[in-house]
Amino acid sequence: MADAAGKHFSIHWRATTSRLLLAYGVFFVIWGTVLLGFIYWETLHYLESRTDLQLKQQIGYLRSLSEDHMLIALNDYVVLERTNYNAWGLFDANKTWLYGDVLQFPAGLTIDSDSVRMPTEQVIVGPFAPPTPMLSVIATHLPNGQILVLAHTTRIAARVGDITMHGLWWGISFTLVPGLLGGLILNLGPRRRIRLIESATQPIMHGDLRRRLPVSNRGDELDRLAAIVNDMLDQIERLMGEVKGVCDNIAHDLRTPLTRLRSQLYRVQQELNEEDPHASLIERCVFDVDEVLARFRALLRISELEDRRRREGFISVDLGETLERVHELYAPLAEDQSLRFELEIESGLIVQADPDLLFEALGNLVSNAIKFTPAGGWVGLSVRRASPSTARIEVADNGPGIPQAQRQAVWQRFYRGDASRAASGHGLGLSIVAAIAKLHDFELSIEGGDAGTRMGMECPLRPTG
Repeated sequence: MADAAGKHFSIHWRATTSRLLLAYGVFFVIWGTVLLGFIYWETLHYLESRTDLQLKQQIGYLRSLSEDHMLIALNDYVVLERTNYNAWGLFDANKTWLYGDVLQFPAGLTIDSDSVRMPTEQVIVGPFAPPTPMLSVIATHLPNGQILVLAHTTRIAARVGDITMHGLWWGISFTLVPGLLGGLILNLGPRRRIRLIESATQPIMHGDLRRRLPVSNRGDELDRLAAIVNDMLDQIERLMGEVKGVCDNIAHDLRTPLTRLRSQLYRVQQELNEEDPHASLIERCVFDVDEVLARFRALLRISELEDRRRREGFISVDLGETLERVHELYAPLAEDQSLRFELEIESGLIVQADPDLLFEALGNLVSNAIKFTPAGGWVGLSVRRASPSTARIEVADNGPGIPQAQRQAVWQRFYRGDASRAASGHGLGLSIVAAIAKLHDFELSIEGGDAGTRMGMECPLRPTG
């Protein structure tokens, strides 16, 4: 279940809409971060400059007061500033503490210069230290030789930083969360249409070129792509129909003169004496004409099987009964070839099929196995349940086998492998099997090695209930 959910998630987020929304979200987050960072930096810089200016003004004012008035003003400086934290320290000429919250002269602080940023622990220590990492500090000489130190921090700058960070996080949330939900919602329509297109392509992949991809009234990219594919299918169907028609017409038209030729040769053969030297020549000609006629009949048979309208006549077929009929028909042939013909059946396997075509396909497979299995060998015909929804029919033998490189080519028309070139036949038997399997949506496979072959046919079982 976890793998299925992961696959579903992966397919969903590979969609173009999801990628665009994700890219937009990432771009917005980056741009928003840069923008808010710039605003934060500019605001903080402005507030710090105002703090520095305020410190200069305050220490200049305090420097102009007498000592008594200055101490009163310093106490007011601390008490009256409610929005900021202020501290001060008064030191003698040797930087020894005299009064104030700053108990020691900050190391590295230059007197009578601009204010500087210093860590709080270098300025204020103890329980009265403010909860802020940095302070603005300034120092000056008083007229009496003493040194005055002012420390200042503003809560406004800290608050601005907090507001900026909160705005950033809320901006990310308000962008990504609706973006993700929007991606899910916007993908539902395209994914539904893609599933419809995928369903429509399945019959096309199995040879039904009359089917077309669905096109909506939206006129979007998917509709334009589907229209292009439909136009292409129209052309393919037309070309395939023309080629098929030409081949069928040739095979059909040549059958009549060939049949007439065979009849004439047969009459000549009957009129000749057995001692006549031309009798054997006429017999070979009749045999060759019969071979050509058999090939034409097989070609027309394949063309007939490729008409998928025959699917309308499918009925429920018991595979076990069909295999018993095939075994009963070909058992005498196997006995004549001195072969052991074995049958193995699992009962209760029902498929939707044309019973005559299924019998013909299995007969061709068994006949092919018997033809190429040497005397004393064996041929096996079996059917078993391969999965809860499929059955596997298998025709096995211990003949010469089919090389790996030829296992796909043997289903093609007129193909004859190395082991079958010396045998009789016209190379269309397995092509008929392939056409029947394609009509029924069965899957063919060839397994085995040099010492035998197993030809399998996977059949979807009829749904129960």
